[in-house]
Amino acid sequence: MSKQYVPQEIEPRWQEYWERERLYYASDEDERPKFYTLVMFPYPSGDLHMGHMRNYTIGDLIARYKTMRGYNVMNPMGWDAFGLPAENAALQADIHPKLWTEQNIADMKRQLYKMGICYDWAREVTSCLPDYYHWTQWIFLQLYKRGLAYKKMSPANWCPSCKTVLANEQVLDGGRCERCGAIVTKKDLEQWFFKITDYAEELLEDLALLDHWPERVRVMQENWIGRSPGIEFRLGIDGHAEEIGAFTTRIDTVYGMTFVVLAPEHPLVHKLTTPEHKAEVDAYVEKARQASEIDRLSAEIEKEGILIGSYATNPMNGERMPIYVADYVLMTYGTGAIMGVPAHDVRDFAFAKRYGLSIPVVIAPPDWDGKDLKEAYLDEGTMVNSGAFDGLPSSEGMERIADYMEEHGIGERKVYYRLRDWLISRQRYWGAPIPIVYCDKCGMVPVPEEDLPVILPMDVDFHPAGTGESPLATVPAFVHTACPRCGSAGRRETDTMDTFVCSSWYYFRYTDPHNDEAPWRKEKADAWLPVDQYTGGVEHAILHLMYSRFFTKVFRDMGLTSIDEPFARLFTQGMITKLNPKSKKVEKMSKSKGNVVPIDDMVNTYGADTARTFILFVGPPELDAEWSDQGVEGSFRFLRRVWRLVMEDAPPGEAPEEAERQLRRKTHQTIKKVTEDIERFHFNTAVSACMELCNALVADKDAHGVSPALEEGLRTLLLLLAPIAPHIAEELWTEVGDGENIHRHPWPEWDEELAAEEVFTLIIQVNGKVRDKVEVPVTISEEEAKELALSRERIQQRLEGKRLTKTIYVPGRLVSIVIE
Repeated sequence: MSKQYVPQEIEPRWQEYWERERLYYASDEDERPKFYTLVMFPYPSGDLHMGHMRNYTIGDLIARYKTMRGYNVMNPMGWDAFGLPAENAALQADIHPKLWTEQNIADMKRQLYKMGICYDWAREVTSCLPDYYHWTQWIFLQLYKRGLAYKKMSPANWCPSCKTVLANEQVLDGGRCERCGAIVTKKDLEQWFFKITDYAEELLEDLALLDHWPERVRVMQENWIGRSPGIEFRLGIDGHAEEIGAFTTRIDTVYGMTFVVLAPEHPLVHKLTTPEHKAEVDAYVEKARQASEIDRLSAEIEKEGILIGSYATNPMNGERMPIYVADYVLMTYGTGAIMGVPAHDVRDFAFAKRYGLSIPVVIAPPDWDGKDLKEAYLDEGTMVNSGAFDGLPSSEGMERIADYMEEHGIGERKVYYRLRDWLISRQRYWGAPIPIVYCDKCGMVPVPEEDLPVILPMDVDFHPAGTGESPLATVPAFVHTACPRCGSAGRRETDTMDTFVCSSWYYFRYTDPHNDEAPWRKEKADAWLPVDQYTGGVEHAILHLMYSRFFTKVFRDMGLTSIDEPFARLFTQGMITKLNPKSKKVEKMSKSKGNVVPIDDMVNTYGADTARTFILFVGPPELDAEWSDQGVEGSFRFLRRVWRLVMEDAPPGEAPEEAERQLRRKTHQTIKKVTEDIERFHFNTAVSACMELCNALVADKDAHGVSPALEEGLRTLLLLLAPIAPHIAEELWTEVGDGENIHRHPWPEWDEELAAEEVFTLIIQVNGKVRDKVEVPVTISEEEAKELALSRERIQQRLEGKRLTKTIYVPGRLVSIVIE
């Protein structure tokens, strides 16, 4: 073996060995406890670069570490190959999405292989292949049969650049498309939806079960579901038989209602608008339809509305109130109508001020002087101007008014959710075809399961037309088919499914990837699921993770799985950033910004182990970290030092007993530190601990030669490095190991007695302030600690002329002295 560390010579050899030996291929028959670790499968829309490698490196470390801890680890990989990312990239490259996707998959696999990332490739899935989307279509049919998939005309979010519909979750702040950044508009189209709202309550309640998820992800999902308990009540309309249903979470303020607001999309707007207001209302409604929901709800935009000419009656006090149409009310939340209570709602207050409406106070703030409010009062208080409910605390009044409304048939308690049904149809080519046929005689007919998959044709002009129709609509051979029910001429559905449909169940398919009879066998899924560790970006907190949770609950109710939640633990890694040479700002790595570090360049210069070590060492993995060429150099120097430590000869030696004891203590302390840090995902401090152990071993070898304690330390260091820098650990293990492959060797265990410190730093406080520190034996008694503290020169100076009132000893930490 070479005395010089040349990673380009050793890494390809071990990568070939691991794949040949199928080192990380999981067996369903293995009797060891299972551990299912999974990194979110990627869009194959372009080359990988070092900015992508953080989550893959973390996932590989977990797989290798858990294998050494005695688990039967499943660590599969696949490709989220349908959808806008791949199609848009193919359009830009002017190549068919299928060819583009296949080329990228091949290149990305090569890059992952080159980084020493080991997967169970026997379980590989690719969502754009018929053997996968066969079952995506089958899942669609199961939801359709259960009333969870339906089609309706809907004002949809339309991206004029991508030329397709977007789900609400795919519209960013500012009303822009998450894919291309274009301003999203509205378009009336017939769309397919999945009824995720049927599971809203369970999706919300079960967040409490996910105690190993990041708190911010749970909060994001909780806010997106948006549970709102309240009262839905009816308002009569002057001169009309219809009633307006309004929903409020603050029924205690109902006596303060002075106007009613309808959403622009509300079906009663046109019925209730009087002739003299029609032109103005029609223009306003059309303008509001083009605005995004985010802009409509923005607190920074002044609220405006238009009178429609009709009046409603407050059912509690008989007051007559004008009806407005305003864009800050959404048809997708509640009933699409709200009661305007300006004294106790910020938006209503601003609206009333703008249009000169009265602002009666019905919840009195503490010490209210009876004068007009300068701003809306939102907190609890005492009810006033509220008829029979005057004088009640508002919290009690809320329940009493709700009871009254229910008893008198005015309204009823209800719960509404911010969560909307999942819009899954896309007017694009590159997606799973929706298995529905339209027949003039039979109507909408699902494709029989035995006729799946409905194959996506390849000979298609896949450029989006921008008309609201999929490119598939221009392919007669695809569109024209026989009705599965009556045999008459039929037409296939030409919309395709959103790529999130494909990615919401792939973790099930990994458990049984070659099954031709079903998407998976229940016993196989139950053996592996839930995923024990899921790793990916926080940008998927709402979309992918919410949809996957929904699918899992549907599958459970279908009898396909026994689990309630798909992912037991979730880790969301931070981004790797780098200076953008154009903007001179540190930004996320991106080819368009010119600040990427190519994987091939990195591996060819420093080796995969250096790249892995740097990525893990650069900082806490949940935070963003800036790429540093100096940091890469430092990681390379560390690995070269490890190489020399093992490979450079030294004479056998016999270290003094104290030196041996100290080195063994350092070794066992490091085992404990690295193990605990990996379990807590503190990978940066785990690498740091390995570096410290390496330094201690180098110093001991230089001083005493090769001793038994040094040999134990060397083997331990390589075992601890095996998940971090697997190639160098594997290579050096052939020199100092026991002949077994290092990644099949058990993880080292520490001895608590050997790891225990013999001394600790005793802190000495005077009146709560640290005045001295001293190293003391861990066996020091309370009396000895107090006596030592009081005898220290610095403390004697503080005690001079003072009266000692108390001395407190906290074992293993400090002595606290109180003086007057």
